Amino acid sequence: MAIAEPDFTIGIEEEYLLVDLDSFALAEGPPELFEACQVELQEQVSPEFMNCQIEIGTKVCATVAEARDDLRHLRACVARQAAKHNLAPIAASCHPFSDWRDQKNTDRDRYNTLKTDLAAVVRRMLICGMHVHVGINDPDRRTDLMNQLSYFLPHLLALSCSSPFWQGQDTGLACYRLSVFDNLPRTGLPPRMESFSEFERSVSTLVDLGVIEDSSKIWWDLRPSSKFPTLESRICDVQPRMEHALTLAALTQALSRMLWRLATHNQRWRIYDTFLLSENRWRAQRYGPERGLIDFGRGEIVDFPILVDEILELIAADAGHFNSLREVAVARDMAASGGSSGRQRAAYAEAHERTGDHDMALNAVVQHLINEFHEDL
Repeated sequence: MAIAEPDFTIGIEEEYLLVDLDSFALAEGPPELFEACQVELQEQVSPEFMNCQIEIGTKVCATVAEARDDLRHLRACVARQAAKHNLAPIAASCHPFSDWRDQKNTDRDRYNTLKTDLAAVVRRMLICGMHVHVGINDPDRRTDLMNQLSYFLPHLLALSCSSPFWQGQDTGLACYRLSVFDNLPRTGLPPRMESFSEFERSVSTLVDLGVIEDSSKIWWDLRPSSKFPTLESRICDVQPRMEHALTLAALTQALSRMLWRLATHNQRWRIYDTFLLSENRWRAQRYGPERGLIDFGRGEIVDFPILVDEILELIAADAGHFNSLREVAVARDMAASGGSSGRQRAAYAEAHERTGDHDMALNAVVQHLINEFHEDL
């Protein structure tokens, strides 16, 4: 019997920060902004944990071209409505200088409960991420692909890093977001699961004890979605540029199909211990695409541009299937530019050299992020 091919549909969720156009600092989104967005976008937009954040989600899309149209509409609506209040959205995972102590959480039951349950750990959650859902109807297939796709999570993270600054300082990391997020429980790389039933039993143990309400409180970098028949990648920083977000979504979709395609030939990607994969995760978090990752098959550290070329070769047939060869190829440019973290540091360096002022240089980084948000609209 032939193995039925999953749909491999995609959905993209993004979280944005709202900044004041005069001070470039974070600003609370007024109720009128959220109401206007919801009139136009309905259930595709919602408040996030902090009241200076807003979240959007695309519809279920068959291809990245379809996702582009929807994501452009969502981003343009948020930008247009924010401008009416002298605000602008930025799609960076950390604000360059605003202090988390000055922010308030959104007054909703879910967020108030998180604040109570997670105490000081969650109060500094001034971070934004990007989630990519890939439609895989068979639960056991979803779990099997989760085990294999975990190998590529550090590669996706390295391409996505957009959070080098925190509290007005360069952290030295390409992705500071994970340093904040990993303080929460039930985060990090997913453990190896032999079946979907094993995943359900593990979740049920915590639910039955009253520790969590459901699997939505499992915040792994990759997980079976709690709401949809999808595998949900949560590793990536949010992308300042829409086209880079689409590249990451296209890579996730094509990698998932490539791994499924191996199964049709009685093959699979080798599964390495989470301890080893965590080392690549750290290297990606620290350096982004500017240093290499460990190739465990070769037993050596390989320059990141070479790894990108190898991934593109692996997924060529699958990107061709989804007509996303152009989008995945953008990964080469993302790696060459140092990603968003590299571009933000370049914006800071240029402004600091020109003005000699640290605060003005940080403002220039925010202006750079505003410009990139609007670049592909």
